[in-house]
Amino acid sequence: MARPEKIRLGDLLVQQNVITEEQLTLALAEQKKSGRKLGRVLVESGYATEQGISKALARQLGAEFIDLKEFRPQSDLIKLLPEAPARRFRALVMDEKHGMLRVGMSDPTDLAAFDEIARIVRRDIDLAVVTEGQLLPLLDRVYRRTEEISSLAKDLTQEMGDIPVEFGIVLGITPGAEDAPVVRLLQTVFEEAQKTRASDIHIEPQEKSLLIRFRIDGVLHIQTEADSKISTALVLRLKLMSGLDISEKRLPQDGRFNIKLRGANVDVRISTMPTQHGESVVMRLLAQNTGLLQLDKLQMPPRVLERFRQAIGRPSGIVLVTGPTGSGKTTTLYAAMNELNSPEKKIITVEDPVEYRLPGLNQVQVHEKIDLSFTRVLRTALRQDPDIILIGEMRDQETAEIGMRAAMTGHLVLSTLHTNDALSTPIRLLDMGVPRYMVALSIQMVLAQRLVRVICQNCSAEHPPEPHELEWLRYELGDRAARFSYAKGRGCAHCASTGYQGRQAVYEFLEMSNALVEAANHGDPNEFMRIGREQMAGHTLRRDAVRLVVNGRTTIDEAMRIATQLDE
Repeated sequence: MARPEKIRLGDLLVQQNVITEEQLTLALAEQKKSGRKLGRVLVESGYATEQGISKALARQLGAEFIDLKEFRPQSDLIKLLPEAPARRFRALVMDEKHGMLRVGMSDPTDLAAFDEIARIVRRDIDLAVVTEGQLLPLLDRVYRRTEEISSLAKDLTQEMGDIPVEFGIVLGITPGAEDAPVVRLLQTVFEEAQKTRASDIHIEPQEKSLLIRFRIDGVLHIQTEADSKISTALVLRLKLMSGLDISEKRLPQDGRFNIKLRGANVDVRISTMPTQHGESVVMRLLAQNTGLLQLDKLQMPPRVLERFRQAIGRPSGIVLVTGPTGSGKTTTLYAAMNELNSPEKKIITVEDPVEYRLPGLNQVQVHEKIDLSFTRVLRTALRQDPDIILIGEMRDQETAEIGMRAAMTGHLVLSTLHTNDALSTPIRLLDMGVPRYMVALSIQMVLAQRLVRVICQNCSAEHPPEPHELEWLRYELGDRAARFSYAKGRGCAHCASTGYQGRQAVYEFLEMSNALVEAANHGDPNEFMRIGREQMAGHTLRRDAVRLVVNGRTTIDEAMRIATQLDE
């Protein structure tokens, strides 16, 4: 395709009946006041959709409109246009046909950008039109900074070589050392982790290398491997950032620090542990400006949401949310807190650490080193006239007993416990040494949850079940298993070729009925388990995972993984 001609967007959209003359006049007036692009004003005013504008431009230019949901990028072609101009010009090299590069642009009327892209790639260009809303997230995914991180790691290796260097400069702790290799390397690692939605960063020294891995949607992915020489510098820098003892290498340490990434404040929880080849570091990333979810946005099944709301709406008793580490328990509790929070209620939270900030709550950070323990804070909290208490975790018998006494004396208590499922939670409390009468009388509900990966909607395709998958489904669904269609992600740029994008919780709950209270009081665990299974029949974590499979939200493989964890 030849170089596009200059187009007056407003006139074009009126000619193609995308907008009216009146809407154009109003949009132009708004554009003059705000200085924003006309297309953005039209979309934000509701006069046109981004896709409608892009398709109109494509028709006028005789170019192809490309829906990026179906696009599968080619990494060798993408690299022809570096990241900086790709972001500046809102463009991406799509593919190659007949010796020409097809480049998708969100603003094909930008002639200067078209000419500059042609100069950079040194090839003839065939223009395609894409929407900015689809392009920007895709740019984040395809321009992974793996090579940049590897390059920075090599720079640091050279600085840490055999030639003596100023250690303060290498670590970035002397004035003017913001460009020290270790500082630039860590900054890039953090930015890439945020871009890829990583929840954790693992820095692991091996015998001959240093491994940096990201946990994305619950699964670890290798980000880069570097020379093991740089391990000490990275660990020391991170210890300095989090206020840990840099001279102590023999014992584990825990800390935290706050950084700003692309305009977002991120709280980083850090844990160090001595290993055979050096100190291993794991960092949990918690975005502080992420809006708290509402309960009805957690995608709970209606039955679970209704009963959970009833449980947290009672004036007293204890509601426990259970599951393994990283199963979203805190998110669920804070969604509940968000709903309960009001000027009429005094809410105190006791946590280690405080993961979310919520105005109106009295949040206390436990600090064991100065004897500010869960039990000490809880005893004091009960003298602060609270209506609701959130305990970050029932870690021991003493904490559990204080929480349950509070629940029995007119307070609503919410907390978490690490158990495999809802039914085993009361038994676990009894094993911890909590008196039977407390367990029987204080617990209102136990909500158990797990996180399953969600199929990427950009590459979802029908998946005929394998024989072993169908057999497993028959165990859950009976003869109905063969009637449903199932899906699986093929893997694309939007999901880093994993087939999954994001996670969703599956749930089950147990309510303390009169029969369960009586069984708990009599200390008969077998009878307790029998009654509990009858109460929960057809509404277990396994069955909720199967529900998501049937609805095309997750794969059979993910549901089977959850079932395997529950059977362990």
